[in-house]
Amino acid sequence: MRKYIKLLEQLLVIFLILPFSCITEISKKVTTPTPEKPNIVSLFIDDYCWYDIGYRNATFHTPNLNKLRKESLEFNRAYIPIPTCSPKRLSLLTGKGAVRLEMSRHIVIDPNFPNKEYNLGKTDLVQRPSRIFLPLEEVTYAEHLKELCYYNQFIGKWHLEHQKYFHTKQGFDAMYGTTNARYPKNCYYPFFKKTDDPEGFLASGVKGGGYLTDVLTDKVVDTIVNYDKDKPFMLSFWYYSVHEPSIGRKDLLYKYTKPGLIEKYMHHGAMVEGMDEFIGRVRKASEEKNISKNTVLIVLSDQGGVYSNAPLSGGKKGGNRLGEGEMRAPLLINYPDIPKPHTETNIPVHSIDIYSTLVEIVSGKKSQNKDIQGVSLLLILRGETIKGRNLYFFRSYEDQYASVIS
Repeated sequence: MRKYIKLLEQLLVIFLILPFSCITEISKKVTTPTPEKPNIVSLFIDDYCWYDIGYRNATFHTPNLNKLRKESLEFNRAYIPIPTCSPKRLSLLTGKGAVRLEMSRHIVIDPNFPNKEYNLGKTDLVQRPSRIFLPLEEVTYAEHLKELCYYNQFIGKWHLEHQKYFHTKQGFDAMYGTTNARYPKNCYYPFFKKTDDPEGFLASGVKGGGYLTDVLTDKVVDTIVNYDKDKPFMLSFWYYSVHEPSIGRKDLLYKYTKPGLIEKYMHHGAMVEGMDEFIGRVRKASEEKNISKNTVLIVLSDQGGVYSNAPLSGGKKGGNRLGEGEMRAPLLINYPDIPKPHTETNIPVHSIDIYSTLVEIVSGKKSQNKDIQGVSLLLILRGETIKGRNLYFFRSYEDQYASVIS
């Protein structure tokens, strides 16, 4: 009798565990990816203007983005909710407006008080407290995908300080190239100040003269080519480029040495082309791995850059920080099940929509979390439309702005 009671206890434990696990240890067959669970590569580019792309502006050489556009859906009116580094990253990860989570400015850590929760901007007119980290209790898209048996890797710029709150505490299984820096001191090695990269994440194996975007690209390509886990993957590559310092790769600079172009803008052009090369390398790696037909590729910028965003108004320099030039971002989604490639939409969408879109792509169901502000873009990807709504924007520094698109 005791033997049967013991067996029942063991069965009860198994049935309690099954709904909350990927069942990796119990049955490898269950974790084998199916066509309904694609691999996902998300590329988040820093300070990349909506207009700085070859098919809009002939100054730039972007053959891979040009090709991707013909095979994808382009969102002509994609926006970010707040034009500053840390908050927009928080919004992308959580599907929530950063202001709701009390982060309205980029993170600056006071070395004298590294564990405090908020800071005050010295030039902020209203002295609005801003959170200096992504709270661990917030559920990121990586944590949600992890529950659905995904492997998550993060490469590049985090800026949701500090190491206590790095991505491995937010659902990512591995990370590479992450530092405490807002941006590198140089695009050529050594990339960062020692104080910004105390763990030396990019020190090992990088030869003298290495270029930052190439080093990070090598890691992404290597992950794809050598991936051998029995579950689909989500790779989140958040570029340090094309943010300043504007230092283009030397072998690309000659293309942009033209009369009338300032030297920094020549470097910017070379940086844009180097970023475009990366997109081509990722797609080639997926094709060689024979997973391209089951891989979703998302290319998104985080805001306009420091140079002209014409013909759109506004930008990082010159005022109008909530203008179209600053807030509108390139967004291309290549999804294997899109019925009509080489299409575009003028429906206004938000970067916070990526969270809900990923959830529906992976699970086949819309997110039921009422706290999520973003909506899934899957209907638009399928050639349909979504309900009308308001998109909200905010900025709180030495200037104070709020706006809405209805």
